[in-house]
Amino acid sequence: QVQLVESGGGLVQAGGSLRLSCAASGRTLTSHTMGWFRQAPGKERESVAAISLSGAWTDYADSVKGRFTISRDIAKNTLYLQMISLKPEDTAIYYCAVVRRWPRDYAYWGQGTQVTVSS
Repeated sequence: QVQLVESGGGLVQAGGSLRLSCAASGRTLTSHTMGWFRQAPGKERESVAAISLSGAWTDYADSVKGRFTISRDIAKNTLYLQMISLKPEDTAIYYCAVVRRWPRDYAYWGQGTQVTVSS
């Protein structure tokens, strides 16, 4: 059974940085394409970033390109999302997920971690 646990969210001023972590169970990171998506109140879910099971391919939403970086540490079974130059519009709950079909379909996701960017 896939288990994903996100952490690292918080309150940060605009222009600041955060690194989100996602602890994954078993061989999840090497068996699936992984991704991050976010959900803000009153807005549609937005796919943010993805990384292939080999780690050779990554993709980003246009809204975060150049500011967010997805990565993973296989030895630690952890997926990361490094976020810099944060903007108030990045405020959302961020979810780590197993991608079924990028960028719209996810098979499993965690409980999410709140990111709030103040202006």
